Amino acid sequence: MQKKKKVVVFGGGTGLSCLLSGLKLFPIEVTTVIAVSDNGSSTGILKEELDIPAVGDVGKVLLSMANVDEDFVNLLQYRFSKSGTLYNHPVRNIMLAALIDMKGNLTEATKYMSTLLNISGTVLPLTEEKVDLVGKGDEAEFFGEEEVSRNIKDINRLTYDHDISVSDEIIQKVMEADLIIFSPGSLYTSIVPHLLAKDVIDAIDKTKAPLMYVSNLVTQPGETDDYKVSDHIKILNMYLGKRNIDYVIANNAVIDEEILLRYVTTENKKAVTLDSKYIADELNTKVIEDDIFSIENGKVRHDSLKTAYIIFSFLMDGIK
Repeated sequence: MQKKKKVVVFGGGTGLSCLLSGLKLFPIEVTTVIAVSDNGSSTGILKEELDIPAVGDVGKVLLSMANVDEDFVNLLQYRFSKSGTLYNHPVRNIMLAALIDMKGNLTEATKYMSTLLNISGTVLPLTEEKVDLVGKGDEAEFFGEEEVSRNIKDINRLTYDHDISVSDEIIQKVMEADLIIFSPGSLYTSIVPHLLAKDVIDAIDKTKAPLMYVSNLVTQPGETDDYKVSDHIKILNMYLGKRNIDYVIANNAVIDEEILLRYVTTENKKAVTLDSKYIADELNTKVIEDDIFSIENGKVRHDSLKTAYIIFSFLMDGIK
């Protein structure tokens, strides 16, 4: 029997959850590494009050990979709506915070939650440390993910507030991988944070696995306004060590004008332009393009099944 291909996915947020909900349907050994520098909303409150890493994205990813009944998922997604100390906290965040106390760290808490949710694959936080993103500019420094996101145009370089350690397990997974994927998501606050860890960069430099980026479908106001697919790749390449992105999966289908107009007028978001020739010629990145979007509740999302199938096909066919 052929061994399952091993994939490591770096990311965070909705884009990562969408991708993983598709990948879990295929016979692939998936390890997901999640940034823990978020400082907003429920996550930020728990992070400060309990002195723990950010648990929000970890919880979202766990639910996207869950193989349990819908009622249990809905329970963990439930967000308290009455005013008081629990206001706006989702049950999954409270549960992960409690498990950190019980199990000793976020990695063990995540592994226990994975068992409860019958997850196939491995989910790992990037670090066990409470850590914050720092944006360094010519005139000022911006502390915390929320500040960084609002001021990205004034930032030359991202870093952390201190050097972080990454587990041997993550490094081993990277070294053994057949493919490393950077998921869609907030470029500067969900994807790049993984590349601020020296241990991760060193492992990526040494691994033989190709590097793949699944491109965002729409821009993010304040962070990636007017960015083309190539601009996203350039930023990733800037933070990578000796390596560059080898492959990019990008949407080449036209999104309905009415939906795009609503995005522009209500959220100031635009479709990310695919500039295939420039990517191939100037960045030396191979483009895998297809119709990979779907509309869910009026929102543009990656078609999780189709995107995952493209990745699975890539692994099986050994595209060069």
